[in-house]
Amino acid sequence: MSKLTEKELSSLNALLSEEELLVKKFENLAEQATDSTVKSEMQDIATRHQSHFNKLYSHLS
Repeated sequence: MSKLTEKELSSLNALLSEEELLVKKFENLAEQATDSTVKSEMQDIATRHQSHFNKLYSHLS
């Protein structure tokens, strides 16, 4: 794997922060939802963003 530039690392860090925030927001929305369909959809979206986070994070190793 090639070494990341300072700009790439900065961009990757910003994307990781955004994905982490989205995971937390959608998990929180899922916890607050009373409708089971909405709750499930919010959990699915949180899982999707967690996957995005994990894929981005893998570029750091």
